[in-house]
Amino acid sequence: MAAVDKVVIVGGGVAGMTSAILLAEAGVAVDVLELKDDISALGSGITVQGNALRVFERLGIWETIQKTSYSFDSVGLRAPGPEAQIIAEIPDQRTGGPHLPATAGMYRPDLARILSERATDLGVKIIYGTSVTALTQDDSGVDVVLSDGTSKRYDLVIGSDGLHSKVRELIGIDVTPRRTGMGIWRAFVPRPKSVTHTELIYGGPCFIAGYCPTSEDMMYAYLVEPSQERTGLSDAESVEIVKGLAMGYGGPWNEIRESLSAESRTNYTWFTEHLVPDSWNRGRVVLIGDAAHSCPPTIAQGAAMAAEDGLVLAELLVSRNAVDQDFWDEFNNRRIPRASQVVAASVQLGDWLMEGRRDAPIPQLMGTITALVSVEP
Repeated sequence: MAAVDKVVIVGGGVAGMTSAILLAEAGVAVDVLELKDDISALGSGITVQGNALRVFERLGIWETIQKTSYSFDSVGLRAPGPEAQIIAEIPDQRTGGPHLPATAGMYRPDLARILSERATDLGVKIIYGTSVTALTQDDSGVDVVLSDGTSKRYDLVIGSDGLHSKVRELIGIDVTPRRTGMGIWRAFVPRPKSVTHTELIYGGPCFIAGYCPTSEDMMYAYLVEPSQERTGLSDAESVEIVKGLAMGYGGPWNEIRESLSAESRTNYTWFTEHLVPDSWNRGRVVLIGDAAHSCPPTIAQGAAMAAEDGLVLAELLVSRNAVDQDFWDEFNNRRIPRASQVVAASVQLGDWLMEGRRDAPIPQLMGTITALVSVEP
């Protein structure tokens, strides 16, 4: 018997939907409060590492994801400049297990849709255009005031409402994301036939120029630059900036530049990092995903850490018969050290790039994280 009967999840991203699916499978009544008017996601693509695919397999959605993504087992490195000479193609470890690919690239809104459809099929109730404005809890549950003025009582509140979490604020955790000094342009473009895996270029006009295939026809491309104010730009202005930055790169970037248009869903975000360093819960309210931690996408572990958070929390709720201090100790001990190491490594890699550290021990750092996430959470 599960430790809870009725749960509300604030935020319908990867972390929240992972918990929702697993709890609903176990017969728990789950409401998801989604501030947007539908389940969607910003713009272009996402790189999903093997340890995230392992979680998605557990959710029963891997076969669907496999059909709507592009899988590969290596990473390519090219030199900056017009020739874009191939330096190396490095085999990537299958961190989710030998039966899963090392990486899958996919269109980010497709992942959001697949997760929400699986949750809905299991009976999860998604309440759109709604968030939470107040929480009052006691030893047995939480009274939740919704943004429409109604109030409901739940056994547990899961805050998976992103970087600027309202739940985090309501439970008095004074931790906010810090900009790391980098910003990233992303665009969704046709896939040149020569692109069959992620390729990265370090140096040139940007810290990183890269791309990741997301299907037989499409991919997303990205450029990482020193962070700056890029708000208020029109689609046309954004495209022109990306084209200008991309002039320093050859190879497939020549085709990428030519294909960029207003339909490329070009967008810009800052790299941030934060971590709630102590317990992620306050009583019967708990944070997971970007509400609890964020890191730059330098090692592409954001979605994987969010999925793992949701998995571990749900599995403990289903296997335990009480939400007591022993429960929270186990959850925090399983998640905080692992997430802390991933956040620190992601930030460190970005710092080395900004410092121009050519002697930085990047292979050792990447090897440490690969070994860490290859072990089930």
